Amino acid sequence: MDRKAIHAATAQERRRIADLIDDLDEIQLATASLCEGWDVKTVGAHLVSFLAEGTLRVSRLGMHSGGSDGAIDEAARRYAERPATQIAARLRDLADHRYGRPPPQAPGLLAEVLAHSGDIRIPLGLPLELDPQPTAIALDFLAGPVPIGLVPLRRLRGICLRATDMDRTWGKGQEIRGRAAELLMAAVGRTAVLDALDGPGLPVLRQRISG
Repeated sequence: MDRKAIHAATAQERRRIADLIDDLDEIQLATASLCEGWDVKTVGAHLVSFLAEGTLRVSRLGMHSGGSDGAIDEAARRYAERPATQIAARLRDLADHRYGRPPPQAPGLLAEVLAHSGDIRIPLGLPLELDPQPTAIALDFLAGPVPIGLVPLRRLRGICLRATDMDRTWGKGQEIRGRAAELLMAAVGRTAVLDALDGPGLPVLRQRISG
């Protein structure tokens, strides 16, 4: 996929999440997501807040709030005070938005939105069905040399991720096997998917995530 196609896939997943948020009731919106400390609604609000405010503004907020993580959390919770219909509509409006400077890598933005889709769908008991090609591109980034902001550098060292639903592997070492969607979620540290995987590298990954 070229950069334009990656941006299109990212926008499409943002719209899918917006459509999903529109369909959820209040109990589902309040369900704890796989993002620690955030419910489903707040994950959607986070996607909107970063698009609406941009990386530069969030970075500046981080300087005043003691760190970028605190600024990200603050912005997400602020947007989560809005009605879910407004969050969904705003996410749909901003789906094609591209960040200004400093520019995150396009595959990283794709990996982030796919991961957040899982953060919402999995705890709701909804299937995580991701388009294979964008998922492979996202895993290329996550298992690559600089998966900035999503995967600690040592987490996947010495591990080979092998997809059972496509002919692809990522990395070298002890193998972990499973669907590409679950491999993606495991790479970003979501323990909820680990029981769907197998292979000799799985205990190593469990330890690194928990440790």
